[in-house]
Amino acid sequence: MRRLFAFPNPVNEVSARLVAGGVVVLTLEILVGRQPWLIALLAYGFLARVLTGPTLSPLGQFATRVVTPRLGVEARLVPGPPKRFAQGIGATLSVAAAVAHFGFGAITAAYVLVGAITVAASLESLLGFCLGCKIFALLMRVGIIPAEVCEACNDISLRRPAAV
Repeated sequence: MRRLFAFPNPVNEVSARLVAGGVVVLTLEILVGRQPWLIALLAYGFLARVLTGPTLSPLGQFATRVVTPRLGVEARLVPGPPKRFAQGIGATLSVAAAVAHFGFGAITAAYVLVGAITVAASLESLLGFCLGCKIFALLMRVGIIPAEVCEACNDISLRRPAAV
């Protein structure tokens, strides 16, 4: 049985990109539709995903259980720790946006933070470029994140199934 507060490892890149697409839609509604109350929903989603992967995230559940299976594409498995790190950045920015807006009435600051999330989620969704994952890799390379946090990130042979 899967633990509630566990992040999947590996992660299906297809589902991750779909979740990012959902984040883009939500952030555009916040920014273009001028719906700052949705920042709370954005923050909840990121916190849920960083803590449990898709388990407590409605968007994560929709992407992994409904959309991905219907696409009929092969799963593309990638290491989980960089994706969790990226969700952590999203959680930090979205919670900061919520605090800025709801705590201080700093709507412009909140929109700037949501805009940063929009850019990063767009890169992930449309191009498969995970900005948080790149930052994670850089932090591993300089030794801030220890190698044992993500063995698959260091050893390419761990990223592919063994040849039979």
